[in-house]
Amino acid sequence: MYQERKINKMIIGVVKEIKNHEYRVGLTPLASKAYVSAGHRVLMQKGAGEGAGFEDAEYISAGAEIISEAADVWKNSEMIIKVKEPIEPEYGFLREGLILYTYLHLAADKPLTEALLSSGMKAVAYETIEDRNGGLPCLTPMSEVAGRMSVLKGAKYLEKTFGGEGVLLSGVPGVPPAKVAVLGGGVVGTNAAKTAAGLGADVTVFDTNLSRLAYLDDIMGGRIKTRYSSRGELEEYLKEADLIIGAVLLRGYAAPKLVLKSDLKHMKKGAVIVDVAVDQGGCFETTHATTHQDPVFIEDGVIHYCVANMPGAVPRTSAIALGNATLGYGLKIASMGLEEAMKADKGLALGLNCYKGKVTCIGVAETFGLEYTPAEKVLCVL
Repeated sequence: MYQERKINKMIIGVVKEIKNHEYRVGLTPLASKAYVSAGHRVLMQKGAGEGAGFEDAEYISAGAEIISEAADVWKNSEMIIKVKEPIEPEYGFLREGLILYTYLHLAADKPLTEALLSSGMKAVAYETIEDRNGGLPCLTPMSEVAGRMSVLKGAKYLEKTFGGEGVLLSGVPGVPPAKVAVLGGGVVGTNAAKTAAGLGADVTVFDTNLSRLAYLDDIMGGRIKTRYSSRGELEEYLKEADLIIGAVLLRGYAAPKLVLKSDLKHMKKGAVIVDVAVDQGGCFETTHATTHQDPVFIEDGVIHYCVANMPGAVPRTSAIALGNATLGYGLKIASMGLEEAMKADKGLALGLNCYKGKVTCIGVAETFGLEYTPAEKVLCVL
């Protein structure tokens, strides 16, 4: 006899992002409506969507409730949906039993890791959820945005008025275009290469995956060059590069340092580095996170753009794209309960980074020398 699956009712909370110049929002009005239609309550902090162009009235029309203070949203919610990881002023809101569903990038953030573990909460990271093909569906849309933005930002800072060497990315007839190195051929790297090549730059993509390089060579139709990413190859190219884009990702781990501080003295003065991998610690030894308010610094004459929330500058596009990617998984968690949802979806279970004081992401555990407990282990005992 058919037995209808029990549907949970959950209280979903969305707070205004407080990271520097972060204008995205965890739920759009349409996503809020989807949760409400599924029988859940949605608590929106007043003004949470305004930075992305969504007014409180739109959320009210979608069935959400507007709450004045962030503290009340945190306190009264069972699952908090954010965009960026909690920062220190929010640590006091973390509590046992609360589900946090957001980008975390814990391998680059030991204080947050410790705060999550000590709170005993359940933390799900967008960036480590996998689909059936091994892709990262909740990371992909922001990687697409950041990859395209990295070229535009790099082109800007190559201008002399911003401290660059005064090179136009595309060149002009009789003058060669800028040389752009893209380190990593994943989603960020592919989008960066497409954008740079589309603007007329001389683009070279570095990767250790020869199959990926062959794929990029094929889809780009000869508009880019590809090189195997070895120390020797990279050191040689750095001497002539105008713009270098860091696009390396190891799921759950800190990014490897591909360009060392000692390499900078061999680069052109006024060359530009854009490190999209900064959320995972960066793939340049000299990287440290910057903000949209103060986006660049200079080391050995090389401009570094290392903004840790690049897509936050285009919040309307980013919030909609992120909502499209995260909604299905979020609804599954809300309707089935976190544990049952993860038992049913192994790819979603890979998104579990911390659970009741245990580290359930191997990359985070190895980075900080912490005990690793597989998600399957904590879920199977429930």
